[in-house]
Amino acid sequence: MVKLHIIGTSHIAKESYNLVKNNILKNKPDIVAVEIDKKRLQALLSKQTKIRLSDIKRYGLTAYIFARIGSWLQRKLGERAGLAPGSEIKAAIIAAKKINAKIYLIDQDIEITFKKLSKALGIKEKLKLIFILLFGFFIPTKNKTLKKIDLAKVPEQKLIEELTADFKKKFPSLYKVLVADRDKYMAKQLIFIANHHTDAKIIAVVGAGHIKGLKNILSKQNIF
Repeated sequence: MVKLHIIGTSHIAKESYNLVKNNILKNKPDIVAVEIDKKRLQALLSKQTKIRLSDIKRYGLTAYIFARIGSWLQRKLGERAGLAPGSEIKAAIIAAKKINAKIYLIDQDIEITFKKLSKALGIKEKLKLIFILLFGFFIPTKNKTLKKIDLAKVPEQKLIEELTADFKKKFPSLYKVLVADRDKYMAKQLIFIANHHTDAKIIAVVGAGHIKGLKNILSKQNIF
């Protein structure tokens, strides 16, 4: 019988890095599935993570702007937390190789995600998103939920669900593309892996915001 354990991470938290590495080395799974696609993994390993002007044609202008600002913001938050974004993904892959576990990349192709993003957002949602990405980082927040976040740690699941619900309310199209659609895609990959490795012990490493959606889908398939 498949044994699936999902680790929810924050991409800039030191706690995530240690949690992922130690969990894999200690439990020695047969398979490690990570929330990344081939293109992003190549960029992560080669440290070529900058978004270029040539990417506008591939991603669309909206997705390009979102990616540029989002990448910059994540780097700034990573500097505050003392960890480069995506370090926990690299830790998972390195640990998996040390124990000779199979590695599966389960996230949707980044180009597909960005193309969906460019098509999905309406003008009002685009302007609201760009404003928040550009100026939200500099404006002191009065949101008590956000003030609870320690960048070095993975937020508690209850807090993550509060933030996700707020995100869904403010940006429904963005939520669908970045969260709900990718939950479905990654769940489909995990179902495929589980069905083809029925006796395997699997550890999946995904962003904490995907935990609830994945568990809901996988539980219906009697996998989780």
